[in-house]
Amino acid sequence: MLKKAASGVFASFRPSTYPRGYASDLHLLRPSWTAFLSVLRDNSLSSGERHPPPLTPHALRSTRGFTILEIIIVLFLFVGLLGIVLPRISLEENLGSVGRQMVRTVRSLQDLSMVTQKPLRLYVDIDRGVYWLMILDGDQEKVPIEHPTWATPLHLPAPFRISDMVVGQVIKSSGRVDLSFYPSGRIDPMTMHLVDTRNNLLAIAIEPVTGAIRMSDERIDPPPPTPLLILDRVKPLLKMTEVVKDSRQP
Repeated sequence: MLKKAASGVFASFRPSTYPRGYASDLHLLRPSWTAFLSVLRDNSLSSGERHPPPLTPHALRSTRGFTILEIIIVLFLFVGLLGIVLPRISLEENLGSVGRQMVRTVRSLQDLSMVTQKPLRLYVDIDRGVYWLMILDGDQEKVPIEHPTWATPLHLPAPFRISDMVVGQVIKSSGRVDLSFYPSGRIDPMTMHLVDTRNNLLAIAIEPVTGAIRMSDERIDPPPPTPLLILDRVKPLLKMTEVVKDSRQP
């Protein structure tokens, strides 16, 4: 109301309603009008009933931040999570990674033999933990110079060693063992047992029929030889053969 009244009053001070001499001096009052109107506007705003917005929990948290109790709980959970995760993280090679690397090596040599259509032979020195590849060319063995990976012998990582290797029914814990790869994709059956410094064991076995490779944390021994089954109707024939052999002897 005061603002409207003041604006009405000052609206009457128009230069057209006063003599020429008075109108020229009205511009001197303009700063006073402006200051007076600003005072009236501030008074009208302060006299109105305006309530501040209610303080919500989000507003309270944004103004005062996190409490010490909340920070302690977060730190406690973070430390507990680190205690669970860090023991499972290992920057060094473990027995499983070495075993998977050996499986990839066998698979890559199988593919190489099929692509080149040449038989390959992998030699393994059990005592030194060294293995190297040779390409069979007729009756000769050649170093695969064209393959930089196999140009020189490879070594097992230092903490790991070969406990023994099973070829057929023979278990060898020392010496040298060879594994042949054929252009048809077939691989000689073989089982390798790796151990680490804590005597943890990992077995890598190549199946004789399917050529599948499997790993196990338990020892894989060769199956016992199956006894030869002779049918009852064949036994008389064998006895007759033995009698004939005995009769021919002087």
